[in-house]
Amino acid sequence: MFNEILPWAVNVIDIIIVAVIIYWALKFLKGSRAERVVLGLAVIVIVYFVSARLELSTLNWMLSNILGSIVIVIIVVFQQDIRRALMQVGRPFFSRDRGVDTGYVEEVSRGAISLSTSKTGGLIVMEKSVDLSAYFDTGVVIDAEISRELLLTIFNNNSPIHDGAVIVSKGRLFKAGCILPLTEKELARGLGTRHRAAVGLSEETDAVIVVISEKTGGISIVNEEKIDLGVEPTSVPGRLKRLLLPGGEGKKGLMSWRFRG
Repeated sequence: MFNEILPWAVNVIDIIIVAVIIYWALKFLKGSRAERVVLGLAVIVIVYFVSARLELSTLNWMLSNILGSIVIVIIVVFQQDIRRALMQVGRPFFSRDRGVDTGYVEEVSRGAISLSTSKTGGLIVMEKSVDLSAYFDTGVVIDAEISRELLLTIFNNNSPIHDGAVIVSKGRLFKAGCILPLTEKELARGLGTRHRAAVGLSEETDAVIVVISEKTGGISIVNEEKIDLGVEPTSVPGRLKRLLLPGGEGKKGLMSWRFRG
């Protein structure tokens, strides 16, 4: 009896795993540049089989040579997407919740509200469980206690580092003027480079990111690819504390990858 059920159960598990992988891949590709490239490759494959069927020898020969190097093409074209996908897969297994000092949140909130009031653009990254040292290569070392005044000084339009992001690590403002990876996903109309950089970093880490729009003065909070626009100033401290605490509201499973705009 068991020997009869086992092959059937193995087949069901096999189908479920393949379905999850396909679903996972489609969710990751949707809305990105890679989605359009995949569609283009699919068209090439279809034309290849059609040309073989119709005996269009020259076209079939050309496409067979292209498809013969398809693995290399995929690696070259999708190198950034592959890196992000692997980081997403590994994050739930290797990132650990660790104690987060949220004492600086009040100063970050005060700074964000002041920047919002004056419609001064800002991008503040707060480290959570995933180490951000990989993004320390750019920018200027500050390594200072966080304060509203320091944030206002850094993001002042006359500051040479006002266009970059500040990174808060271990409760201190460690770096300013940092360049973050930009997402290739299509964001809502009107969202600029700062929002694109915030979502891009959230694709690779679990950092909590505050974005202040210099056009509207609106405050946005980004975490785990979710972007909340138009956050009320009075709710900023509470939202940040909840997101920064281990197991906070930003915690997600492998499949919940989409951001909301």
